Amino acid sequence: MLLLIGPASIGKTTLALDLAAGLLCAAGDDEARPCHACRACRLVASGTHQDLHRLAPEGAGRQVRIGDPGDPEPGTVRHLIRELARLPVEGRRRVAVIEGAHRMNEDAQNALLKTLEEPPAGATLILCADEPERLLPTVRSRAATLRLGPLGIRSIEGLLAEHGIDPPRAARLARLAGGRPGLALAYAAAPQAVTAREEISRTLLDLVAESRSRRLVVGRELLARAAELAGMRDDSGAAGVRVSEGPPDPVPHVGEEDQAGKPARSSPAERRLAAGALIETWAAVARDLAVVAAGGSSRAVNIALVDDLEAAAARIPAGAVPAFLVRLARAAQLLEANANPELVVDVLVLAWPRVA
Repeated sequence: MLLLIGPASIGKTTLALDLAAGLLCAAGDDEARPCHACRACRLVASGTHQDLHRLAPEGAGRQVRIGDPGDPEPGTVRHLIRELARLPVEGRRRVAVIEGAHRMNEDAQNALLKTLEEPPAGATLILCADEPERLLPTVRSRAATLRLGPLGIRSIEGLLAEHGIDPPRAARLARLAGGRPGLALAYAAAPQAVTAREEISRTLLDLVAESRSRRLVVGRELLARAAELAGMRDDSGAAGVRVSEGPPDPVPHVGEEDQAGKPARSSPAERRLAAGALIETWAAVARDLAVVAAGGSSRAVNIALVDDLEAAAARIPAGAVPAFLVRLARAAQLLEANANPELVVDVLVLAWPRVA
């Protein structure tokens, strides 16, 4: 078993599928695998190879489900275990890729444990996890671990250029992606997400001069705007965007109305996703603010906001931003523990550094 770990959108699933293609490839020369030309490679690329099994978080809660013990439905851990126990259909192996493996609860991980300890002959499991510490020690100890790190800006610019993105836009998206090629490609496919992120960032910088009462109002507005950003989340479930041929499903929030004319209300899981998207954007703004306050304006990630960052940095107390970054990290942990998203955002807007 192989465990791929690294930040969301860093390329774990892409690498896992490439490894799967190499295992299922029909090329005679091992060094040529995956050839990306044979029937097996083409089926893996299209997601239709019968010996490749993919499992990913789903539903509003973004969980990898365990499945019913007696008759597990497809897309669950127990169904995957049954599939791996069967003989391969087309090739010599069966390969399973579990995306967002950290989204399995303890019961789901324990159900998978026996398969990890004694995998069926010819079966290979590849787990992708953003947060490996959420996997049981017994699961982590049975896997060879490969950690993926962020790519350099130039490498991401080159990747975007291969997808037809012009150099100025590629340079901007590469910086915003923070070393995550998947996020850069997703931003390229969803420019509305970049616009939403920019609006949220500017509002956060304006917030340093607002009163406490006004901050609470703006906090709810930011949460609603972040719901649109979370609605474009990537396939791994991380707050961000996804590559899609059509518009994202709308995420309702307080203040909208449903078809019956009644106020719409998103689910707790959707509101936590929105709060997570807001916290991720907030952290990027806070880091840039800390860098600018230390005299490193040229090293800010979001160059378009340098003037606003410099203006805000000149008005807030020294050392306030690093302390707030610690609070943001704690807020993200509380969200994972099912804390109320609105209360988390209320606390953050009140703690956000203010004009001295």
